[in-house]
Parts: sequence; C-alpha cells; structure tokens
Amino acid sequence: MATMQVALWVIVALVILALLFDFMNGFHDAANSIATVVSTGVLRPTQAVVFAAFFNFVAIFVFHLSVAATVGKGIADAGVVDVHVVFGALTGAITWNVITWYYGIPSSSSHALIGGIVGAVVAKAGAGALIATGIVRTVTFIFVSPLLGFTLGSLMMVLVAWICRRTAPSKVDRWFRRLQLLSAGAYSLGHGGNDAQKTIGIIWMLLISTGYAAAGDKAPPTWVIICCYAAIGIGTMFGGWRIVKTMGQKITKLKPVGGFCAETGGAITLFLATAIGVPVSTTHTITGAIVGVGSVQRASAVRWGVAGNIVWAWIFTIPASATVAAIAYWVSLTLF
Repeated sequence: MATMQVALWVIVALVILALLFDFMNGFHDAANSIATVVSTGVLRPTQAVVFAAFFNFVAIFVFHLSVAATVGKGIADAGVVDVHVVFGALTGAITWNVITWYYGIPSSSSHALIGGIVGAVVAKAGAGALIATGIVRTVTFIFVSPLLGFTLGSLMMVLVAWICRRTAPSKVDRWFRRLQLLSAGAYSLGHGGNDAQKTIGIIWMLLISTGYAAAGDKAPPTWVIICCYAAIGIGTMFGGWRIVKTMGQKITKLKPVGGFCAETGGAITLFLATAIGVPVSTTHTITGAIVGVGSVQRASAVRWGVAGNIVWAWIFTIPASATVAAIAYWVSLTLF
C-alpha cells in the first residue's frame, strides 16, 4: 500500500509538472500569437492575450489528437518510459524555456520537450529506444515549418500587394486592421491545437507507463485533454512580454497588412502540421512568416542579425534540453 501511495504521489506531481510546462508554453509562446497584432496597434496587449487565450482553448473542438499520439507513442518505445524519464524530459524542457524567456529569445517549447524526451530516454536505454520515424519527422519540420511559413507569408504579401495595388494605403490599412483579427484568431487556434497536444502526449505517455491508461487506447482520458488546453490558454493570458518585443519589432517593422500575411501563412502551416500529427514549433513558423513578409518589402527591412541569433537558439534547443534532461533523469533516480 505504501508503494502505491508513493507511486500515485509521484504521478500526481509529474502531471502537475507537465501542466506547469504547458502553462509556460502558453506564457513563452504568447508572443507568437499576439506580437503582430500588438506591434501593429490593432489590439492592446491585455486585449490581445485574452483574445489569443480564447482561441487556444477553442482548438479543443477543432483538431484531432494526432500530435498527442505522436508525442505519447511515436518518439520513444513505450516499454522504456517511466516516471524518471518523464521527470527528466519535463525538467529539460522547462529549464530551456526559462533560460530563453529570461533572455527574450523566441525558441521552441515544442522542440525543448522533444529534446527532453530524447535526452532522458537515451540516458536510460540508449539511442536504440528512440523511434526513428517520429524523430526524423520532428527534426525535418524544424526546417520545413519556418521555410513553409516564409514561403506562404511571402506569397500572401505579394498577392495582397497585387490585389490592393490601386487602393489608397490608408484604406488598405483600415481593411487589414479588421482582417488581422481573423488571421490572429486563426494563428492562436493553430497554436493551441498543436502545442497543447504535446503536453497531452507526455501525460498520456506517463499514464500508459504507470498502468493508468492502456497502450491500445485511441485517446487519453478527457480530463487530461481539458486540463492541457486550459493550462496553455491561461499561460497565454499571462503573456511573454520580453519575447513580444523581439517578435513584433526587432525582426522587422510590421504594418497591419504585413501582420495579416504573416499570421495567415503561419496559421496554414500549423493547420497542415497538426492534421498530419507533426509537433512543430509555432515560434519557428511565425518567425519564418515574419521574415518572409519583411523580405518581400525589401531585404534590408529584415534585421538579419536578430534573425540569425534566433536561428542559433533553434539549433541549440534540442541538444541543450536533452543534456539537462539526461542529468535530471539521473538525479531523479535518487529522489523517488
């Protein structure tokens, strides 16, 4: 009985830790959803975070749990996962999120979590315990999602410029101040749909490994789904103001038309990735779209030095979070 009580206590603590990561994901990645509408003046910051949080949660009714299945069952062999692996993965991801938030670097919470899973699993059982197809798809989209965001954002900007070529700039500005609410809502919907599912996936992984869910289940318990979508929405409401400044103004100066094109291109990318079950970075996606929009105007409109620093953060995310996760895994063996 004592062992079961300790095990149950550990499971509850890890679920809370996972929801903390989910909250931090919303807090850290709020900038991805609201930076453009705030920097263009379409919404005030307080309005923007409530707006984004609403659509983060509404995503629960829109998307299937394909991403959750990939994270929960498609990254590592289920037989290897235990409470120590989950603890290590979450610790690695949260640590990297805190560091990048403090320095205002828009890195990927998603890839921090994947890196954490990889580091903890390798520390326990070696690289052979990883599922190659899931890892390859995730790593591939590190490059695909910003490139697709860049391409779609650029194409949207060119298309809009052609359609509005004979319209007065002041009129275009008024139109897109309204239309940007639609694009920001769509992007926030995609953000919630893809990112909340990553935490659903790791809690599902925990429940399967401890016998509280069956490996053959097609979906995790309903309470897991509701808690994860709520946690990311609440995190978004608190916002990540350090990163908002970087995303909204330091990469390139945005007007409502540019914000609309960047958000629309990013939203399409997120919808596609979520539909096929790939956990992608909302940060990578919107950054690529913003750079695409800025480069259409003129290459000098993009502060390539800032963009370059962001890319370096992307490169280090998985190895850095994996290293911390491996250390945390070994530490956890002495804790519980």
